[in-house]
Order: sequence, then structure tokens, then C-alpha cells
Amino acid sequence: MDDNNDKKDQAAGKAKELLGKATGDERTEAEGTAQNLAGKGREAVHDAADSVEGAIEGAKEGADQGRD
Repeated sequence: MDDNNDKKDQAAGKAKELLGKATGDERTEAEGTAQNLAGKGREAVHDAADSVEGAIEGAKEGADQGRD
């Protein structure tokens, strides 16, 4: 999965959020918050998918060892 893009979105979103706060631009702040949260959400989905893939691989290996 592409965790780098998720991290980049989080960082860019946080920067935009801070810029909005510093300049009093509520729209920029809200856009930054949304971008940051979207990156975090995608990262969580990727982490969950990786965990499921690992569990499936572990189950396959266990089943293969049981056949020996």
C-alpha cells in the first residue's frame, strides 16, 4: 500500500491547517483539517488491509504445515 502518500497528505493538511489558523482563514484551516484526516483514514485502511493479508498468510502457512 502507499503509506507515503498518506503521510504526505497528513503533513500537507497539517501545514494548511496551521496556515489557516495563523492567517485567520477558516476555510483554509478546515481544508487542511479535512486533508489531514483523509490521510489518517487512508492510512488506517491500509494498515487494516495489511493486517488481514498477514492473517491470511499465517492461516495458509498453518494449514500447509498441518498437511505435513
